[in-house]
Amino acid sequence: MRVKAIVLSAGRGSRMGQSVPKQYLEVLGKPILAYSLGIFQAFDPVDEIILVTGEGDEEWCRDNIVRPYGITKAEKIIAGGKERYDSVYAGLLESGCEDTDYVMIHDGARPMIDGPLLERGLAAARERGAAVSAMPVKDTIRICDDQLRSVSVPDRRHLWMMQTPQTFLFQPLLRAFQEMYRRGETDGITDDAMVLERFGGIRAVMAEGSYRNMKITTPEDLVWMEAMLSTS
Repeated sequence: MRVKAIVLSAGRGSRMGQSVPKQYLEVLGKPILAYSLGIFQAFDPVDEIILVTGEGDEEWCRDNIVRPYGITKAEKIIAGGKERYDSVYAGLLESGCEDTDYVMIHDGARPMIDGPLLERGLAAARERGAAVSAMPVKDTIRICDDQLRSVSVPDRRHLWMMQTPQTFLFQPLLRAFQEMYRRGETDGITDDAMVLERFGGIRAVMAEGSYRNMKITTPEDLVWMEAMLSTS
């Protein structure tokens, strides 16, 4: 079984309010991206990491993150595209159709993953073909109209927060992406499971993620991450 990880690091992170992309910011002296890469490096089932960066960042990532932190599985560092799905597709093409059975797609700005979380996602994908790391929503969710007036309250029992990695059989996912581009229907695509469901007819199952597995988006998240690392 050949498993590859596509780690996405092409975003600019405008909500962080920094000139440096958020995934390159340091927490406890280590770049955020290095935490994510390090977990996949240590996860035995993953044979190779394809790191997808912003255009022009490839060599910087190799010299400042991949080599210094011993990420030997990340020999392929490529530029991403305009949208997230473009970057994922670039990673899929780089993975190679002939020698990839499963692919794990992860946002590099989610550094608080661990081996058991990856194992749960891979096990679910092997059983069902597609799995998304996710957790039940804790808070009450309200749907509002354009005037911010409450319209309805969905049943919280059926609401899950999507996370990454999202893990798939490789070939069905690649075909779904190819069909999406063939049709030119990319509006509203927010994650990889949506592509597979809409253009491949396959629904992903939820695999238990972690409430620690949050995406680093704002300055407050850096404080939270440092606190979690300091107490773990």
